[in-house]
Amino acid sequence: MKISVSGTYSSGKTSTVMALSHYTGVPRSLARTIRGIMPEALPGLKLADVTPPQFLQLTLRRHTGRAVQEALLGDNFISDGSSLQEWLYGAARVRYGMNPNATADGQDRRTAHDSEEMAFFAQVVEQYGQAFKQHVKSTYDAYVHLRHELPIAADGHRPMNNEFRATIDTMLLATLDELEIPYHVVGGAMAQRLETIAGIFDLKPVMSTAEAIELARQEYGRQDFRMETERISARA
Repeated sequence: MKISVSGTYSSGKTSTVMALSHYTGVPRSLARTIRGIMPEALPGLKLADVTPPQFLQLTLRRHTGRAVQEALLGDNFISDGSSLQEWLYGAARVRYGMNPNATADGQDRRTAHDSEEMAFFAQVVEQYGQAFKQHVKSTYDAYVHLRHELPIAADGHRPMNNEFRATIDTMLLATLDELEIPYHVVGGAMAQRLETIAGIFDLKPVMSTAEAIELARQEYGRQDFRMETERISARA
């Protein structure tokens, strides 16, 4: 079975996928993060500063990476998100602007009609959406959607606010309804999440929740959380 664990920023997708893979023994597909892609794609830039064309490049790179990993894993894996998120991060920027923090709480909100560039960006994002929806529909058997139970990580990387996050969350679930992909909304502490998800799909645990959570904690801690610009300066 091919399962996507979805949710927006700071919902705990990555740590949940890591722990769930350890807990059940099902391999996981982890897409490269935008933070990891940017130093090679757009050296020296922060995500809050990218232009619409540059954002489309990042979207394409991340979708391609997902598709390759999914193909390598075959018919049995757990995915950290899906390409629907890449599309929706662009679609929501059509509404809120390229830097959502600048339009927090609906102030000075921009739309696709503010400039020819944003109008064209909106059209391209819509076409990306058609392709990504078809990919997702043909790939995943079901989704697990994580509730918003954690505050947005104030790490300086994510140009984000709660309204933007809630919009993406609503759009994601509406798209799953449109595509008629079954999904299950899950919340709670990590151990509860693991037991609930395993029960939904009849996945047999291969270790305790405590062991799986500890392995995921160690694995998560090995990730590189430096800012994009810090990675560039370290390589120079």
